[in-house]
Amino acid sequence: MKFWFERGAWVSPKAQKKFKDISPEDIKSIAIIRHAALGDMILTRAFIGEARKFFPNASITLSVVSNYRFGVPEDMVDRVHIAIGSDQRHVPKREQLRVAKELGYHDIFFDMCVSSRSILLGLVNKSKFKVSYPYRNWQRIFYDACVFRSDMQFEAETLLDMLRLFGASPQSPPDFKLSISNKNLELKHSKPYIVYFTSASISNKCWPVESFAALIKQLALQHADYDHIILEGLADWESVSPLLELISSDGDKENVNIQKAMSLDDTLTLLQGAAVVVCNDTGIRNLAICCTTPTVGIFFSTVPYRYWPRYGQHEAVFQANGSMPAVDSVLMVTNKIIKNQSVSL
Repeated sequence: MKFWFERGAWVSPKAQKKFKDISPEDIKSIAIIRHAALGDMILTRAFIGEARKFFPNASITLSVVSNYRFGVPEDMVDRVHIAIGSDQRHVPKREQLRVAKELGYHDIFFDMCVSSRSILLGLVNKSKFKVSYPYRNWQRIFYDACVFRSDMQFEAETLLDMLRLFGASPQSPPDFKLSISNKNLELKHSKPYIVYFTSASISNKCWPVESFAALIKQLALQHADYDHIILEGLADWESVSPLLELISSDGDKENVNIQKAMSLDDTLTLLQGAAVVVCNDTGIRNLAICCTTPTVGIFFSTVPYRYWPRYGQHEAVFQANGSMPAVDSVLMVTNKIIKNQSVSL
């Protein structure tokens, strides 16, 4: 295999020599280490699909962590390895090491974490080749190759750079291979609808509830022929009751409804049918992106480019100085997407 890079990656001279006469068909097993929450986990699907195509004879093992198992793409891999995470701190170190060793030998390790846990997995399990991201120069001692990770590119594309290093030609736009066959009749809507998700993994990433209330009130009036669905999160602090009180302060809005947190399958079905999904920087938006549903992401504390695909109808609303986006800015972008859909019909 030839390694395809100039300045965007690093490969050790030893690895280049070792892989010179090896073809993708010679690779029999690969391990993908992805210890991540739902939003990042769902984006891994495109990488797994492309890895399956480029290494046609390889079995694929996905290593996840016990405290992040929601949305694991078990349907796409041959085996799932579960490392012990922060939810099992009571487990003795000896047992944690034993579980880590269960990952076993693989021809290639793709480490998408570069954490102390993922580095340990690479140390206690043998492989021919380990590739990761070089956050710090000293971390290169653990890997045979490193692909530089950019905050300016959509995360799914950054993952695929690991395969491009070997000469793969991933599909564009990425194919997340989501098969949604849920027939839950309760999720059927006779009218077009907009989904709002006002929560996030942490409260610091949440646009103010007052801003969301003002946005939804205006959109509910401007698009009275749409249903406006506020999807609630799982945690107690994610309750949308305060939001609904603000929206109803000047009278009930019959076309505004709350949808309680649902299973992953039901959530995907709801998102797939939406005209647009408006939310913070959260895994729900990534789910919608994977469903090819138009999205509006609201950013102010995290870098928008990593979660802003430049294909399809996806917009990121943020201020250059990092301040809170204005309601009018989010309103304008959302209306733009809805208008584009009306024109295309």
